[in-house]
Order: sequence, then C-alpha cells, then structure tokens
Amino acid sequence: MNEPERRLPGHLERQPELDRWLRIESDGTVTLRTGKVELGQGLRTAIARIGAEELDLSLARIRVETADSARGPNEFMTVGSQSLEESGNAMRLVAAEARQYLLELASQRLRVPVGRLVVDDGTVRVRGGSDERRTTYWELLGGRDFARSVTGEGVAKPHREHRIVGQPGLRIDLRAKLTGGAFLQDLAPPGLLFGRVLRPPSPGARLEALDDTAVRALPGVRAVVRDGSFIGVVAEREEEALYARERLASLSRWSEAPTLPGHEHAFEHLFAQPRQSFPVVDGTPSRAPVPAHVPPASARTTHAARYLRPYQMHASIGPSAALAQQGVEGLTVWTHSQGVPILRHALARSLDVPPENVRVIHADGAGCYGHNGADDVALDAALLARAVPGAPVLVQWTREDEHMWEPYGPAMAIDLSASLDAGGRVVDWSHEVFSHTHLGRAIPARGASNLVADWHREPALPRLRPEPRLEAHAGIHRNADPLYAFPSKRIVKHFVENAALRVSSTRGLGAYANVFAIESFLDELALDAGRDPLEFRLAHLEDARARAVLEAAAARAGWRRPAANGRGQGLGFARYKNSKCYAAVVVELEVDAASGAIRLLRAVIAADAGEIVDPDGLTNQLEGGFLQSASWTLKEEVHFDRTRVTSRDWDSYPILRFSEVPEVETVLLDRPGTPFLGAGEATQGPTPGAIANAIAHATGARLRRIPFTPERVREAMQS
Repeated sequence: MNEPERRLPGHLERQPELDRWLRIESDGTVTLRTGKVELGQGLRTAIARIGAEELDLSLARIRVETADSARGPNEFMTVGSQSLEESGNAMRLVAAEARQYLLELASQRLRVPVGRLVVDDGTVRVRGGSDERRTTYWELLGGRDFARSVTGEGVAKPHREHRIVGQPGLRIDLRAKLTGGAFLQDLAPPGLLFGRVLRPPSPGARLEALDDTAVRALPGVRAVVRDGSFIGVVAEREEEALYARERLASLSRWSEAPTLPGHEHAFEHLFAQPRQSFPVVDGTPSRAPVPAHVPPASARTTHAARYLRPYQMHASIGPSAALAQQGVEGLTVWTHSQGVPILRHALARSLDVPPENVRVIHADGAGCYGHNGADDVALDAALLARAVPGAPVLVQWTREDEHMWEPYGPAMAIDLSASLDAGGRVVDWSHEVFSHTHLGRAIPARGASNLVADWHREPALPRLRPEPRLEAHAGIHRNADPLYAFPSKRIVKHFVENAALRVSSTRGLGAYANVFAIESFLDELALDAGRDPLEFRLAHLEDARARAVLEAAAARAGWRRPAANGRGQGLGFARYKNSKCYAAVVVELEVDAASGAIRLLRAVIAADAGEIVDPDGLTNQLEGGFLQSASWTLKEEVHFDRTRVTSRDWDSYPILRFSEVPEVETVLLDRPGTPFLGAGEATQGPTPGAIANAIAHATGARLRRIPFTPERVREAMQS
C-alpha cells in the first residue's frame, strides 16, 4: 500500500525553500523568517518558541524577522487570527526538517548514526558513554545556505517532549519595547528628514488656492510637494515640518460639500441604500434566493429584536507612520502595515513603477488589529521621499489625521427572530445582518485606489468599488451562523455598497456585532423560557469544547445570578469563525441608577485555543481583546455632521481609561497535540454580549444599540 502524500501548509507548499524561512548564522544565532507581522500580539515570541523547541535551542539564540518583500516568505496579510495556524505550523515543519538535516551532517562528521546523537542548545554530541565527540550547528552550516527544500519528512516533537512550547516566559521583544528602539518611529538612518501631510478638512473638500512661497522659504524646509489636493512638506527637523504644515494650512483655501448624512442618521442611511442579499449556510453565502422566514407549527412564542453597532475607529494610541527612501535602484518603505506584499504592489501601481523597484519592510508601529492608516501613510512617505532623492523621510500622521482619515469599522444592523416550543427550546432561528464592506484595503487595481493620497492627487483616482465576499465567515457574515444546535437556522447577509464613511477591517470584522446580537438575544430567549442563561446555552450546545469553556468561565466567576439591586452578572460565548478559538466571558458590573453610568467590576475569560504555545501571550491576547471590545461597547462611536467628521481627538472620541479597567482573570484550557487555534479576536464578540446581559440583569433594561452610554442606559431604564 502506498503511503499517503505528505501535504505542507499552504504558504510553505508555495515556498518550500528552507533558506527562505530559516538561517544558521555564523555568530551562534539562528534567524527565523515569517511573512507575518508583529502587531503587539506576540507573534515574534510564538514563532521563536516553536523554532527553538524543534531545533533544541535556547530562546536567547533565536532572532525573528517579520515580513520583508525582498526576503523571507510571502504570507500575504496578517489577518483573521491565522498567524499560528499558517506561519506557526509552517515554522514547526521547517525547524523540524532543518534539525533533521543538521543531524545528518553531524552524523557524517562524527561518524555515528543519527540515532546516537543528542542536541543541547545547538551542540550535537554522541549519546552516553565517554565519547567526547561533538560539533555545533554553526560549525556544520553557519553562514551558509541549506540549499534544499522542505519535504515534510521532518518529524516534529511530540508534545510530551516540549520544554519551551506551552511554558510561561517573557516576550523576546519586550526589552526593546520598554527601553526604546523597537518602533518604526525610533528608526534614525543617516540624513533622516521629516515629512508631514496637510489633509483636506473633510471627505468632499478640494483645494481651491494655495500660495506656498513663504513656506518654501522657511528655515529647514527641503521641499513642498503639491499634486492636486495632496499637499506635503519635508524638513530637516520634526518641529520644522510641523510648523510648515501649520503655515500651509493657514494659507490654503478649500471648497467643501455636504456629502455625509450625519451620525444621527447613520442607520437610516444604511437601510435606505441599495443592497444585495445572500442566504448563508454553514457560514458560507450563496447566490441562491433568500428563503422566507416561516416559524414552525411547534412554535409556542416568537421573539424578535434589532441590534445596532455604529461606525467605530481603530483609535490606535500612536498615529500611523512610515519611513521611505528613494534610491537609485528603487524605493524602500518601512511600514507597520498588515499586508506588506499587497502594499508593495499597491505602491508600485500608485507610483507607476515596476513592483521589483519597490521594497517594503515591516517595522513595529501602532498596532490596530485591522486596517488603520498604515498603508495610507506609506504612500504619503513615498511621495515625499521622491521629492528629496537619496534621503530617508519619516512621515507621521497627527492625531487629527488618524481620527479623520483612517478606515472605520462599518455600521451594522442585525435583525433576529426565534421561536420557542412548549418545553422552552429554540425550534427556529433567523438572523439577518445589514452592513457595508469590511474589506477596504490597498488592493492594487487599475484605474482605482484605496489609498487616501490617490484620491487627492491629480488626476484623482476613485475608490475601489466594494464587492460582496462570499467566503465562509468573511466580513459582514462572520459568526452570523451561531454554533448552537438549533433545528432550523436561517441566516441572511445584506451587503450595502454605499457607506457614509470610509470603512474597512476592524478587529473581528462582523463577528463583534453578530455575536453581540446572538448572545444578547439568547438571554432574552432564556428569560422568556424561564431558564438560567448558562443552563439555556448548555442545553443548545453539542460541542464538548464549547461547553467546557462556558462551564470553566462560570465556575471561576462563581456564576450565581443573585438579586440585581444595581449589580449584574452576564455571560457571552462564541467560537471565532466557528473554527478557531473558543471563548466565554463572564462580566460583573454595577449601574448607577441616577446617572446611568456603568462600572465594570470583574471579568472572567475562559478559552480553548488548541495547543498553547505561549500561555502569557495567549492571556494577553484574550484580555487585550476584552478591553478593546469593552471600550467599543461602552464608549466608542464616530460622530460626524453633514460635512465633516467631528470625532477628532480623545475628547470627541473617548476610549476606556486605565481607571475604568476591571479585575480580569483568564482560564486557559490547553489541548496538547491538537492544532493551534487563532485567538487574537476570540473575545471581541462575547464581550459586548456579556456586558449587555449584565446590564439587563442589574437593571431589567435591555440595551440593543452600542455604545452603552449613560444617556442610553437612563433612557432604557426609564422605558
């Protein structure tokens, strides 16, 4: 019988050359290369742990290089909680095969069978006895190429032999982040210049007049760049660039048009636009006719509700930045983009140069877990760098730039309806979600662009026309199909092309609003059925791992649902994309009856992300996701009038403060030997559901529109 063909993970199968992924350096270190990027999620540490484990090395010897279009693997974008599933699995096989090959070289040098060799931190010696023969990885291959491809023959270690993977430990990049030098803004190549861009005052504004003569004569100014309504300045010092930008703003005259509906009419605008509708089965939309919703004859009661999520920001603490240098042989750009190879082609298209003349290198910057202004500022930096050939130019957006011009998370509306039978079980479920695209990234295209500067240059390029995504759990319909075992489910995706504001990917995409609606609605149904919310969920769950995280979170939180009296306890659950990390969240809070203010007291998270690589990193991911999601849920909404975005700073767009962070506990359910499951977005959806349910428990008031501001809480309590 023939053995089954060994299949490599997708990115590794396309790029199987060992030297693309791993290099034995001559200085006693090993460089691991990933096509993914570090966004604060601990990717470098996870990749380092996997590589060190398989190579029998200490973490101190490992260096990790993130995405670089000139070397290393092309792994497209760092999105969808897929880094460990894709790059982590690839690195495990790469390192295992590299170790096997190094042992074969050592076997030839030491003249003993491979089975008699052991490795200790890169030193290979003969097992047992008094045999002192030994060599090292660096003697065998230091500074030279493997010159071979991964075949899949290398055998990864069984989990029982792991000494690094799954064990606690510090991040390998923590020291640099704490002491300086880790971030893109810290880069200081010789001859560094500073650039700033003057944006239009509103989305529909166009430049009518600007006399920049006085600005060109300012001290330190090296160039003023004007291309249609795109305006930028390059100076020798950062404060000189900032001052020049302010002078340009005072000298410019713009025409503006009322192109926006105003945030108070955002949902009216959403429902008034043309839409395309798609039935979703097992998480995947189709172009089949949308079935009508007809409750079954067994239905005792039918309940319906609508849930709303507004336009929201990434609100990265650090504004977007990029460094660019136009050399003789081409352009080099350092960026914190999530999609280095995609951005390379988009820049080449915008600048009308061959892609091979553009190199894009990832550098740590403001993390966003989604698509913020990183791609846009890369084109800004490139345009300014071309005005001063040979000089590196660092461009950083202002806070106002970031708040006004980043792509927002789109507004969403979810209509739910469900029926209960006489026994209080769900017999029918309907979920309809209305939203704009969640993909507005810088995909290269002819005659259109998703980069801001291209909309303002002359001739201006239009934005790419968004198209509905029909892949499983993509964009709008992500997690719209609940994991619960309902006998009849009707899921419908309504794609609305025309958004009031610029929109793209934010952490979790549609999962945040879809799970918020599902988990809120389940509590409403449990109340109708007279059942405890935890018991009600467990009664509709067949997945043992899903039940386990719910039970673990409830046990740690001391689930009890006491009498309210202004304090409440609520829970939420989801498996991200129904295929990745399982997560349950229990929230305890109190509501001030007079003001409507909400104070989070405690949160408990339980998660199953398969085999754990870095428990501290996983905990950070889950807790960070909870806090960001809690901030969205309690505070965040983009405000805009008929002409301009008015959320321009932290006063007009408040986020959760340190003083408002509750006690957070996390329970990890390790599954050694099972696949890695992406966890970066796992708590995004359960969190608003848990908060909404805790408010309802505390006050009897059900909030269905995010954010849960004190004003909305008071209105709900009064009604």
